[in-house]
Amino acid sequence: MLELQSVSTYYGNIQALKEISLTIEKGEIITLIGANGAGKSTTLMSISGVVPPRDGDVIFQGESIMGMDAAEVVAQGICQVPEGRRIFPHLTVQENLDMGALLRSDREGIRTDLNYVFSLFPILAERRGQAGGTLSGGEQQMLAISRAIMARPKLLLLDEPSLGLAPLIVQQIFEIIKQINQENGTTIFLVEQNANQALKVAHRGYVMENGRITLADSAANLLSNQEVKNAYLGV
Repeated sequence: MLELQSVSTYYGNIQALKEISLTIEKGEIITLIGANGAGKSTTLMSISGVVPPRDGDVIFQGESIMGMDAAEVVAQGICQVPEGRRIFPHLTVQENLDMGALLRSDREGIRTDLNYVFSLFPILAERRGQAGGTLSGGEQQMLAISRAIMARPKLLLLDEPSLGLAPLIVQQIFEIIKQINQENGTTIFLVEQNANQALKVAHRGYVMENGRITLADSAANLLSNQEVKNAYLGV
């Protein structure tokens, strides 16, 4: 579904990604793990057109999306849930969800997806008239994921969905990520510092260090890899 071919991305003269290559197959959950500042978020933003790569190519469903802006990338079927959630705090829960479906015109499908996200996160149904900014951190993360689902993405990019959340909420979020993949067949690219949780829900994983991919393997093998254990799993 997605292929990055020797992608290099810069912030000014500072190179953040150094010729990274990876592939994501349809229906997979792929995770990218690494330390703070390794380039994980930049990888997602390079795919979504927020920070365009300078070199290499990004291929989505057989076609290059290099040079497309973020709105064009969303229209192709790629949707990102950014780090820090970035909901619209002054809009209600319902209005945030409506924004997710902004590019769609299939009213019946939108209604179906709205019911689906409310089944995933019943608390959002209870608070649909409440301003997004008044929700707890966990509820805002649920809203951010739901807003992305309302775009009905083929590829869902998740950037640090567990950041700043209580352990019980983190567990719930990861269960939902797995559920979205299994029930809808949505392909998911997950960037996450909580490597243990990420590798438990993923099919395959990549390890990033200093803007380079240094390791790629099945999630199960990465979980048992001693170097990964030492560096990222606290074992």
